[in-house]
This record gives sequence, C-alpha cells and structure tokens, in this order.
Amino acid sequence: MHDIKQIRQNPERFLTALNRRGESHALDKLLLLEKDRRDISTTLDDMRAKRNADSKNIGSIRKSGGDASELEREMRSLGDEIQSGEVKLREIEAEVDQLLLNIPNLPTDSTPDGKDATSNVVVRSWGAPIKHSFEALDHLDLAEKLDILDFKRGGKITGSGFPVWKGAGARLERSLINLFLDTQTGKHGYREMMTPFAASRESMRATGQIPRLEDDMYHCESEDIFLIPTSEVTLVNMHRGEILNESELPIRYTAYSPCFRREAGAYGKDTRGFLRVHQFNKVEMVRFEKPENSYTALEEIVGHAESLLQMLELPYRVLRLCAGDMGFNAAACYDLEVWSPVVGKWLEVSSCSNCEDFQARRASIKFRRNATGKTEYVHTLNGSGLATSRILVAIMENFQTEEGTLVIPPILRPYMDGKTQINFDGSR
Repeated sequence: MHDIKQIRQNPERFLTALNRRGESHALDKLLLLEKDRRDISTTLDDMRAKRNADSKNIGSIRKSGGDASELEREMRSLGDEIQSGEVKLREIEAEVDQLLLNIPNLPTDSTPDGKDATSNVVVRSWGAPIKHSFEALDHLDLAEKLDILDFKRGGKITGSGFPVWKGAGARLERSLINLFLDTQTGKHGYREMMTPFAASRESMRATGQIPRLEDDMYHCESEDIFLIPTSEVTLVNMHRGEILNESELPIRYTAYSPCFRREAGAYGKDTRGFLRVHQFNKVEMVRFEKPENSYTALEEIVGHAESLLQMLELPYRVLRLCAGDMGFNAAACYDLEVWSPVVGKWLEVSSCSNCEDFQARRASIKFRRNATGKTEYVHTLNGSGLATSRILVAIMENFQTEEGTLVIPPILRPYMDGKTQINFDGSR
C-alpha cells in the first residue's frame, strides 16, 4: 500500500510507474477525494474547537446567572453538523483506502520495461535442455503407466484440478517437500514454521491478495476466511502490527503448505495435468529485511531456489521480469523456469520478489533503529523454494527411460529408501 502523501507530492512519478506496469488508475479521482478529506478534516477541527469554546462560554454564562439558551441551540446545531461531517469523512476515507488498496507496487528503475512475458530478460541459465532419443511420454501418460497419479479420482473427490498422488508418487512428492525444507533450514539459515492453511480477510488484505485477487481465492463465507494461495500470506502476517528491534533483522522463515488457487482468470491456459491445478504443494521463503539490505537479500533468495534445481539436476533459467509481467506486490521480481522436454517449453517453478515496504505498510510492520530510536517500515521478500507440481512434471519428463520407468534423481534417493527408480507397478 502506498503513502497518500507521496502520491500527493509527486503524482507524476506514480503515473509514470503505473504506465510502465500497463495499469490505468484514477489518480485524479484519488487526489480529489484526498483533498476533500483534508478539507473536511480541517473544517471538523475548526468546528470542534468552536464547540469547545462555546461549551466553556455556556458554563461561564450559567455560572454568572445569565441566559445561555441561544448559544446552546447553536452548539446543538453545530454538533449535528459535526456528526454529519464525521459520517462524510468516514465515507471518503473508506473510498480513499479502497483506491489505495488497488494500486500495485511500483517497479524499480532497474526493472525492464515491457507489457508482458515476451519482454522478460533471461539473466542466466544452468544445464543443457535434454533431448530424448526415444518418443518420451508426457507426465500424465507416464504417471498413469506407473500408477502414481490419479486426476480422475481427485476430480471425483473434489473436482477438476485436485490431484491424488499414489504409492511411489506420493512418496516422491513428500521427498521433494522434505528436501526443500531440509535445505532451506540446514543450509540456508531459514527458520521452519508450520502455519495455518487458512487466513482471515485482514491477513489477505495485508499481503496484497485482497481486494485485487479475491476472485482467485477459495472463501469460507460463514467465517470470512480464505484457503491460502501461498504461505507467504501467513508468514508475513506473523508480524502484522508489530515493531521489531533492529537486532532481530533479518528474519528468515520457511514453511510448507498446500496452496489453493481458483485461477478464475486462467481458463484454457496450460490446463493439462499439473501445468495448472487448484491445489499444489510449495515450500516458501519469506524474509524481513532492513531497507538497505533488501536487494542483496533478493539475490540470495534467488540463489537459494537455484541451488535446489541444481541438486535435482534440472536444466533451468533465471528471468528478470518486466514491469508489465510482475505480480501485484512486487517492486522487482525474478522467475525460475525449468525445461520440460515433452511439453517443449520452460515452466515456472519459482518466483522471487522484493516487495520493499509495500506489504509492510499494509500490514503495519516496522522496526526501530538502534542509533536513533526512530521506526521505519521493514522490507518484505518472498520466494518459492520450491513449488512441487511443475518440478514433478520436469522430473518425469527429464528422468524417464525408454523402457517407461522413472529414474529417481540421486539427491532424492535417501528420501526414497535408497531406491533408484520407479517401475511399472508403482513400487519404490
């Protein structure tokens, strides 16, 4: 969320940045409402001051035995005006807040220009994309052959886009989660958390999912809570409304959660199998940083996600997202994509963002400087470390054999009781 004072002081900066995102926002309307808000607030302050003065005068008149009835009538009328003005002020403040909540974060100057994914910049790549010497199966056909995945029964249980992992497939999924958590905690210094898989409206608003993405959320109307689309929501809200000590920073959290997304606006886009599902598993990284350290932290988060792909021996590339392709909360963002040889395209498996103070303002998360005692907003960062669904697509398509078995990546074998491959019967 943005500071209305900054918008008021430099609206051109905001308009330029929003245009880079391809966003059109009624800043003129926002600024007019803000002017009305300030004018009404000033008028109310003047009226309250007059009411206080009149109240004292009435007391003096009564004390001296005089008639204060006319002044009392004027004060009652003034009280009615104040009450009416306060109602109007609350209405305008709510409208201003709603407009502010819908304005995305501003891209940094270093963020590439562009309207969509075609303008994203490949920063680096690792590993050579594999070319099978045989006719490889896509992940659904291979999973069905190995009897490790069942979308049909998942659809029967819940609906389309809710998979069931079976036998060795379930074990492989769990192995990935454990590898990701073990690496983030044991090697990269994150503290593991186990947070709720549902969050309140206030929590969703604090991290920027609401109001912009509310239609993509699964909502429990009776309690007004939402299934989380990512544990970024719950991890950031751990410190909502708090003032941290400078000595506590940086804070590094990691958490596993299932992620629930209706993907209401994604109909017809990469819908086969695991390319787009409504429930998937993910290990998330979230960091709270001092502003001067947040861009160093962003590069570290990207590196932490990359290390997992290298462990899995999956070819990948790192992209710097252009302004028009970034998520709502991001000021700067990298995506990591793995190569899928059967699909024949790069698949996003991680997105790492620096939100700067955008979420911290919405969530009211500050820290106190040791030297000055002054408080500032923290910078929040997040990154997938990693999401399992498309990783499993890449594993199945990169590690399958001509005989139709699936070789288990070496790094996962200790988690799979030392087994080296998954065979036709789905055994480990």
